[in-house]
Amino acid sequence: MFVSKWPRHLLCLSLSLPLGTALACGPDFPMRLLDNRGATLGQLPETEFGNEITRLGQRIPGLKDASALTYNPDESYYAAPTDQAARDKAEQLGLTPPQQALVGRLRQLSDAREVEAQGAGLPYELSFYTAGAVAFAAGDHELAAAYLRKVLALPSELRPLRSTWAAYSLGRALYALSLDDSEPLHRAQLRSQAIQAFEQARQMSIEGLSDPLELGVASLGEQARVAKASGDWNGAIGLYAAQNLHGSAVGYSSLKQVASELRALPSEQLAQQLQGKPVQTLLTASLISRLGWSFGDQPSGEKNLIKLLQNSTQGSLENADRLAALNYQQGDYAQTQAFLEHAGDSGLAWWLRAKLALRAGDKSAAASAYAQAAKAFPQEESWGLQRGPDGDLESLQPRCRVEGESAILALERGDYLQAFEQLYRSQDVYWFDAATVAERVLTLDELKQYVDAQVPAPPQLSDEDRANYVPLPVAARLRNLLGRRMMREGRFDEALAYFADLEVRGAAQGYGELRREAESSWLPGSRAPAYYWAGTLARDHGMEFLGYEMAPDFASLDGGFSLGGDALVAGDFVSAGEVQRHQASAAQPDERYHYRWVAADLANRAADFLPHTSQAFAAVLCHAATWTRGSEQEKTYYRRYVAQGPYVWWAENFGSQCQAPDFSGINQRYVTQAVGEVRAQLRPYKTWVTYGGVGVFVAAGLWLISRRRKA
Repeated sequence: MFVSKWPRHLLCLSLSLPLGTALACGPDFPMRLLDNRGATLGQLPETEFGNEITRLGQRIPGLKDASALTYNPDESYYAAPTDQAARDKAEQLGLTPPQQALVGRLRQLSDAREVEAQGAGLPYELSFYTAGAVAFAAGDHELAAAYLRKVLALPSELRPLRSTWAAYSLGRALYALSLDDSEPLHRAQLRSQAIQAFEQARQMSIEGLSDPLELGVASLGEQARVAKASGDWNGAIGLYAAQNLHGSAVGYSSLKQVASELRALPSEQLAQQLQGKPVQTLLTASLISRLGWSFGDQPSGEKNLIKLLQNSTQGSLENADRLAALNYQQGDYAQTQAFLEHAGDSGLAWWLRAKLALRAGDKSAAASAYAQAAKAFPQEESWGLQRGPDGDLESLQPRCRVEGESAILALERGDYLQAFEQLYRSQDVYWFDAATVAERVLTLDELKQYVDAQVPAPPQLSDEDRANYVPLPVAARLRNLLGRRMMREGRFDEALAYFADLEVRGAAQGYGELRREAESSWLPGSRAPAYYWAGTLARDHGMEFLGYEMAPDFASLDGGFSLGGDALVAGDFVSAGEVQRHQASAAQPDERYHYRWVAADLANRAADFLPHTSQAFAAVLCHAATWTRGSEQEKTYYRRYVAQGPYVWWAENFGSQCQAPDFSGINQRYVTQAVGEVRAQLRPYKTWVTYGGVGVFVAAGLWLISRRRKA
């Protein structure tokens, strides 16, 4: 086939996700909004936890974002083997070769005082810091803190390399000391000092002091740990959230862990913590994103958590749209409406208003709310991959989803082009739905006008892209769809410009030329081969230039998979007008790989212009049977051969073993057959024909003699 293969990234993705109910055997397929329109409009998809927590915390002005080097606070900085290589490399920066060698040797020691003695020739910041690091690794946090304080006590010009390191490590050493201190006041003092050290590390990083290990960002997580250990859950959430906003995956994973720990608290303690807005927001985010569960039984304690959360947020306005979403997901529509009255103009709030309007039967209000929601959601907002109730995957971008749901209402009221535009704007996300409307609902001229005005031909894929199975751009797929639709309706010349692949364009051009020759030639010997070779092209390359993007051929999947039939019945959110258009554009015949039936019909039409006694007559019917093998049509072609065709030695394998048709001498043989057929028809009347012929001859002779005499 000429078309690019089905996107490999979706095939790979399917292997990494849990199995679910699907409409077809094979890999996971994108969700289709138009399959079950009522369910689509009634469902509120899960939000994405990573997106929700961006509403928590604030970025630190001047602090650079993290990269993969940011340390995980759940690992020991000095002992974690995954970090050691990066640490060793960073410790060599800015040192002379002799200093690098000495620091490397000192790092192998276990006695901090010995490190100080042997490192006497190093700058103070290097000898003090290395001694502190060795003490920390040995578990002597008090000695480590003493050495790290010596580093920070140096004038700033004498500590250009280890200032940020020392402050960060001092904070960790002080927190470690607090864990072993049983005296509450002293423990609180140590933790307060640790927090000051982490804040100092961030400030040094902001000021541009050496921070190759991104300890400024890591300090947010370490400080959050201290805050949580001190009972300040809200402060910890804010710090982890800031760490997440600066690009650290540690901040994200830590917020998930905090949410889990909060859920595990006894109800009385949890109710107390829920008085804080960060705790409220985090737990609401975990609930509406179904953090940790999906399409299964509701976790134990979930209903109690929801009740506690709502009791703690009475009169709260900041999180009202999220609380409304939570109630909608729980089926409490009255409470949803109550929260929406305080929810403002967020995209989620307008989306929920649209859904409630649909439940009330006010489709006009719903359409207006959908329009407001589409404006309010940022174009780039994404809620990640989700699996729908039927098991299909959805790359959920709320703005695209809102427009997709709005398209359902547009289809119902007859605004077909608007519906297509709303679905098409999603590009890959709802391409299957957009293709269905383009192929089956819009008229051919409506689609052509839109493509000509809005969808210029994108650049062709390079050979490297093809080799790497890079999928065609959606614009190219739409233009291909239009080209195939024009070919099916006989507008061969117009169709060619819309095919992205030059080979496909060449095959389509050859098919069109053969079809015109077959239908315009005067001689049977020209018409029969043209029909047959057009059928051969349709059989071999019909998916590329005749196939339906969706049912019944699924060119969108290279024909390798079927997503089921496309029957459409008027009812909820499906108008009679749409059904009428859908039926008018159905495949003829409406069979899987319908172009094979088209090819077989062309071969059968070729037989109409061939002498029944010829090998070519038998051969074209044999190929027609092969192309429709296993169907009733195959039997029809075989019966025609038996009734009209000549004996050929390969007939016992008719439909599975066919010779190439021999079209040579067809015109002459056609005349010979016609004369033979006339003779065969007159043979029972041979005597009468003979006497009649003699009589005609005698009468003609007498008439000539009579004219001569008169002359």
